[in-house]
Amino acid sequence: MMASVFIGTSVDGFIARCNGDLDFLPEGGGEPHGYDEFIASVDTIVIGRKTFETVLAYPDWPYGKKRVVVLSSGPLDFSGVREGVVEQMSGSPAEIVARLEASGARHAYIDGGITIQNFLRAGLIQRLVITRVPVLIGEGVPLFGALPRDIRLHHVGTQAYPSGLVKSEYRVEA
Repeated sequence: MMASVFIGTSVDGFIARCNGDLDFLPEGGGEPHGYDEFIASVDTIVIGRKTFETVLAYPDWPYGKKRVVVLSSGPLDFSGVREGVVEQMSGSPAEIVARLEASGARHAYIDGGITIQNFLRAGLIQRLVITRVPVLIGEGVPLFGALPRDIRLHHVGTQAYPSGLVKSEYRVEA
C-alpha cells in the first residue's frame, strides 16, 4: 500500500498555530495546486483525533465519501459526521497499515502532525507533497519532529504559484 502526505505549512515549517488554528493558510486552499488530483488518487484517509476534531468543525465534510480512519485509543463521537464513511482504529503505524492492506486499501493519505510524524518514524510514508505558504508564524505545530535516524528524500519536483505558494514533492528513499 502506498502512503502519502499532502500538506500545507508556513515557510517556517508549522502546519497549525499552537491552538490548532489554520488561519494562516489561504482560504479554500488557495489557487489549484494539485490537491484535487491528489485526493482523487487515494482510497483511504488516515487522520489523528485532533485532525478529526478540526475537520468536524468545517461547514462541509471535506472528504466526501472517501473512507476515513481516525486513529485514537479513546472513544470518539462520530455523530457529527455528515455523509462520511468514518471508522476508528488504534495500534502502531505498522499494525494500522497491515489492517488497511488486508481490507484492500491501495493508497492512503496520511494527515495530521502527530500521525505524519509517527508514520514517518515507522518508515511507512513513500511520498511527501509539501506546499509552503508565504508566511512566517513563529511558533505552532511542527510538521516534522524528532527522528531516530535521517530520512533520505528524493526531490521529484517543485512548482511555484502566482500567490506565492511553493509545492515540493519528495519520494522517501528506502
